Amino acid sequence: MIGCKKHWLAVLSWTALLSICPAALGSEPLIDRKTGTPIVPNVLNCLDDLFRSSSSFAVIRFVVTKPRATRTLEMKAWTRGTEEALIVIEKPARDAGTATLKVGDNLWNFLPKISRTIRIPPSMMLSSWMGSDFTNDDLVRESSLLKDFTATLKGRSKDPDGWIIELRAKEGLVGLWEKIDYILTPDASLPLQAKYYDRKGRLARTMDFRDVKVFDGRRIPSHMVLTPEDKKGQRTEMIYIAIDFDADVPESTFSLSQLERAR
Repeated sequence: MIGCKKHWLAVLSWTALLSICPAALGSEPLIDRKTGTPIVPNVLNCLDDLFRSSSSFAVIRFVVTKPRATRTLEMKAWTRGTEEALIVIEKPARDAGTATLKVGDNLWNFLPKISRTIRIPPSMMLSSWMGSDFTNDDLVRESSLLKDFTATLKGRSKDPDGWIIELRAKEGLVGLWEKIDYILTPDASLPLQAKYYDRKGRLARTMDFRDVKVFDGRRIPSHMVLTPEDKKGQRTEMIYIAIDFDADVPESTFSLSQLERAR
C-alpha cells in the first residue's frame, strides 16, 4: 500500500517548480526539489486555504442517497472569512426558503413552513444537516490542519495514486476525529480522499474529492462524496455549480433578520 519508488522521485523532482498551491499565486512549493517528497507544512497550508477566501458566493447541489430514496437539494451560499455563512435552499419547492445561518460557533435554522427561527443547541450539533451525512457540527467547526493536527508523511498510496499524510489531533483539541488520513495528488496540490477515524480509532467516514474544475481562477475539486461507514448504501454528494471567490458580500447578510428574509 505504502512505498516510495525511485522513478516517482525523478518525475516529481522535475515538476517541483510547477507544484505550488493552486489556491493562491505566490505560494511556496509543495514538493521538495531534492527529495521529490511533499513539504508537509506547505501542503497543509494549501489544504487549509483551498476553499477559503475573504468572502464568497456559491451555487451548490446536494445529493443525498439512501437505500430507499435519493434526494436532491439546490442552494446558494454566502460566506465571509471562516466565521460567517448563510445557506439558502432553493429547490425542491417543498424545502425552498429553508436557511441556515452561521456566526462564529452559533448556528440557526429558519423553517419557512412554520415561519420560525430555531437556534441549534449544543446537544444537536452532531445531528444530521437537512437529512444528509454532514452534521451541524461540520458547518460550524473550522479547524486548521496545520495548527490543530500533528502531521506525518506516510509515503505513497496506490489506490488512489498519490501521497498519504496522516493527521493526528493535538492534545486538548475538542472534536470528533482522532485521526484523518489525507491522500493527495502526486504533485501534492489537491486532495483525492480523506478518511476520518473516531476517538476509538475506528474508520467513521470517507470523503472522496472528484472532478477538478477552475472557478474564478482557482483550481479545486468540484464534487465531494461523503460516505459513512456505519450506514450501508448511504452517501452525500456536494457539487459546486459555480463559485465566486472574494465576492462583494455585505456584512448585513449574516443576521437573523436576513436569515428570515432569505425566502
